[in-house]
Amino acid sequence: MAGGFARRGPRHPIARHGALSAPNPFLQLLAMLGVVVLVAVVSVVGVSAFAVWDTARAVADHAVDLEEDEPLPPTIGEIEGGVNVLLVGTDSCEGANAALSGACQAGDTEGERNDVTMLLHISDNPRRVTVVSFPRDMLVPIPACPRAEGGEYSAMSSQMINASYMYGGLACTVKTVEALTGEDIQFAGAIRWTGVINMSDAIGGVDVCVTGDVHDPHTGLTLAAGTHTLEGVQALQFLRMRHGIADGSDLGRISNQQQFMSSLVRRLQGESVLSNPSTLFSLATTAMTQVTQGQLVLSRSLTNPTLMVQIAMAVKDVDYSDIVFVQYPTRYIPGDGRSDVVPVRDAGDVLFAALRENKALVLTGSTSAAAGAPEVAGEAAKPAPEASVSPTPQATETAPEPTDAASPPPADAAVELPSSVTGTTAAQVTCTQPQR
Repeated sequence: MAGGFARRGPRHPIARHGALSAPNPFLQLLAMLGVVVLVAVVSVVGVSAFAVWDTARAVADHAVDLEEDEPLPPTIGEIEGGVNVLLVGTDSCEGANAALSGACQAGDTEGERNDVTMLLHISDNPRRVTVVSFPRDMLVPIPACPRAEGGEYSAMSSQMINASYMYGGLACTVKTVEALTGEDIQFAGAIRWTGVINMSDAIGGVDVCVTGDVHDPHTGLTLAAGTHTLEGVQALQFLRMRHGIADGSDLGRISNQQQFMSSLVRRLQGESVLSNPSTLFSLATTAMTQVTQGQLVLSRSLTNPTLMVQIAMAVKDVDYSDIVFVQYPTRYIPGDGRSDVVPVRDAGDVLFAALRENKALVLTGSTSAAAGAPEVAGEAAKPAPEASVSPTPQATETAPEPTDAASPPPADAAVELPSSVTGTTAAQVTCTQPQR
């Protein structure tokens, strides 16, 4: 019928002999509350959905294009296949970041550099996770990179790797690491100091330990011997600290960062954060907010919160022994008298060949390439899944043989890395040593 109204059927009179009861005021109140709650829920979901959509659109407007950008798979769950994500921490002096650095306040800076450069490699079937840190003072070739204003920077045969971001931004750092490692990097992100503070607050802190009292006059961080839960500014200070630990070098700082990340992984897995899409979406939305505030730069391929959740969920069940943090192997230049290091490519090639073949990694070196490497304080056992309640077995039944989930892989499935490839696994609980 025109107008969208349906024709009513014939009317039936109400039985005269039936008495209609008066509506119960209490039931009426519950019904009204139900309607109000329903409207409120729909409104909140609608507003939240619009906020996420609007934030995602704003994030895309700030995104960086990579040659490897691919469309998002249409499913929710673990991302399929292997993944390479380049993670960069920069030393920006813009806005609130300037107050966090004495060098910024003194004007002793040149551009924005990638002082932290890490490649997150997640393999497929079986899942393994490897995080490779590249020392900021490592001298490497930098390929030709596009300028923001048009044209391109000329290729350079030998520059510190942390200059790549200054020359051509995140895309240039991606190209530099790809050229060094031979890997294709599909996703990338660069975070500034205030972004680190906000993200660590969202996570709720990370436990770290030091074997003695430490103090870094450059970051202002002072920690007494023992274990500490760090978040916010203290988390940033710990990640940047190098003058109060080990030999005071950037290699020692990398070990600090690896301890932090290892502890972070254990917390996220132990509290089932990585298995909870709702919590992961919350963290992803926090990350997107950092983009709109200029504290986080993402490749366009990484601007969808669903993809962030998919990548995170791929790590949720990986055994601690298969989550490995390593430093790209380097050596100091003989007689140079500076902190510059050069890559040991033969050892690096062994590492990345093993990653491409998805072989288990066996560390043969120390926990760090720096003098005064972190101490291994113990082993962390991955929390067991919650046991289900089952009937008590009869006496005639035979209990199954126990299995050792942490048993080492067969020898032909593992690769012993050269001792120059230093690092730890998430199964190792390490403690930072103070500078002596």
